[in-house]
Parts: sequence; structure tokens; C-alpha cells
Amino acid sequence: MEKIIITTSFGLEALVKRELIDLGFEDFSVSDGMITLSGEISDIGKLNINLRCADRVYLVVDEFKATSFDELFENIKKISWTDYLRKESNFIVNARTYKSKLFALRSIQSITEKAIIDSLRRKFKLSTFPKSGERIGIEVMVNRNIATVTIDTSGEGLHKRGYREDSVKAPLRENLAAALVDLSFYNPDRFLLDPFCGSGTILIEAARKARNIAPGIDRDFDFRHFVFMDSSIYENEKKEALGRIDYSTKLHILGSDISGRAISLAKNNAINAGVEEDIAFVKRDVGSVAVSRDDYGVLIANPPYGLRLSDTDLGDIYKKINNKFMKLDTWSLYFVTADEKFDRNFRRKLSKKRKLYNGGEKVDYYQYFGPRPKN
Repeated sequence: MEKIIITTSFGLEALVKRELIDLGFEDFSVSDGMITLSGEISDIGKLNINLRCADRVYLVVDEFKATSFDELFENIKKISWTDYLRKESNFIVNARTYKSKLFALRSIQSITEKAIIDSLRRKFKLSTFPKSGERIGIEVMVNRNIATVTIDTSGEGLHKRGYREDSVKAPLRENLAAALVDLSFYNPDRFLLDPFCGSGTILIEAARKARNIAPGIDRDFDFRHFVFMDSSIYENEKKEALGRIDYSTKLHILGSDISGRAISLAKNNAINAGVEEDIAFVKRDVGSVAVSRDDYGVLIANPPYGLRLSDTDLGDIYKKINNKFMKLDTWSLYFVTADEKFDRNFRRKLSKKRKLYNGGEKVDYYQYFGPRPKN
């Protein structure tokens, strides 16, 4: 069995835990920003292709106590690196540390690289290594003086699905958008609206989940190019993921934005994501969006704020939000924003607020629950 680490943004651990259970995993533990599990090497493919809310998937190579740089060097050097690296491999070392005697990240990185090169020299008898081959990210995580040496199997972060060609200012990461949908009352039977849709990320993630389109089905991963991983791992998992796509469910999703450029981007992104027929995008101001009280709809939105505001007046936006949505008491409304005063400006009783992170930026998820739809 292999030890695998999945990293997440703070606040999304429970969602990734639920995803793991749905994928059939049982043997794992959850901590802040991290889930550790036991699995097969083939699970690297399953996790990378199917996890919607996670950041990265790491394969653990070794763990040991390290309270000095000599201890770190010797233990790194002992690892059989030729099991993982070719002489051409472009290995890149990163480090993170928490409450440990070793806290200088650059020193941890340089000593780790030196130890790996010393180990490789014993096998390949080379003085220098070209690093012209496949990329392999090696990460040393030192937590309370225990060093965990890992290989980043994802490459680009898992939020990069591959469908977003371009984006508007301050876009939501795709995995956060997926989390917002998971934390809402949305299901494929309900109407979904985003009146500030930007490049369409929230709605695209909702449609792809409703269709059971695996988030990583369209992109490449570093593990595909590792010498120690069989190419069939990716191919088999992708084939299974393609077989699980639901083509029959009819979705009712609408995105609107005052920016014509944003709507154009959203339409292109939906095409790339394979859900262009599931989402209607219209260029419209939030005050002009047609909504019905009888829909028992779900609204999930990231209203303009801060970086996303240019010449738009924030007070005017809040006035329109109140006029349009305050009395829609059958709807469930969800707003993600960095504006810590949002709940003071929207005059509906707040049901719940959740702290999340978009990349490194703290945001709050304001939730206003409506009743269950009448059957």
C-alpha cells in the first residue's frame, strides 16, 4: 500500500472527505488543509481525475525525524531515488515547514537537492544532470520535526481543469466554485442562477457535477510522465470516468452579467467544458434579470467587489440585489465575497456564514436558506 496526501484549501476538508467516501475510500485521516490515506499506486489516477474540491495529490516517498540539516541530508540521500527519477528527470524541490527546528525553506530545498544529486551520482556516474526530461515536483513537508518527502503527482493545481481559456479580473478558482455548489441546496431538479457570472465558473462547475463529468477528464497530469507509473493507470481511469457521464438529465441554469466580454468568455468556457447546451448566458444587468418567486430557485454568486470593481458603484449593486432578491423567500441564496459587511447591506436574515479561501484570499460565503420545493 502507498501513503498518499491530498491537500485542500482551509474549510474544504469535509467536502473532500465526502468525495473520498463517494469514490470508495475508507482508510484516511483528516487534518487542517490535508487528508492522508492508504491506497494503491493506481489510486493516483482516480484521485487526480475525480476530486473536485482538492488542491493537489502527493505520493509519500519517505518519512523521518529531522532536527538538523545533517539529519535531513543523510535521510534524503538514503532514499532510492533511481526508483523515481531518470538521469534526465527535471526534478524541482519545494519545501514547507511548521513548528520545526528546520525553518529556512531555501536551505531545506538546497540541501534536499544536493542529497538527491549525491544519491543519483552513485547510480549514473555523472557530475551534472541535464534536467531535460519530465517534470517531477518533490516537496519536503517538515511538521513538528518530522520530514515527509513527497512527489507532486498533479503538476498544475487541480483547480486548473483545462476548460478556462481566459477569465475576468479576480476569478474564482474552479475547485472553490465546485465547493460553493456542494455547500448549496442546488440539485439538477432546481433552477440555478448566477447574475454576476463573469467567466461562468460557478455554473460550469455545477453543470459538470450534475452531468457527472469528472473535473480532471480534459487535462494532463505530471504522474502520466513518471517512469515508475504505468500509462494504463491514466487511460483506465479516464475510460471509467467517460463511462459515468450522464447525458440524459435536463438542467435549468442561467448566467447573466453586465459585461459582454464576460458573457463571451463564459460561453467559450462552457463549450470547452462540454456543457454549452446546459447553461443559458445573457448580457444583462442584475436589476433586469427575470426571476420567478415560484421557482424555488438557487442563486450562487460572487458579486463585484474590490479588484472586480472598476467604475461600478458598490452601493448601487447592493440596492439592486436587495430590490431583486430580498423578497424571493422561496429561493436559497448564496453569495461569496471578500466584503465583510455584505450581510449588513443585504436585508435578509442570514442563515449561515462560512469562511473560505480563494487562492490565498479570505472570502466569506453568506448563505440564506429557503424552504424545500413543494413536490
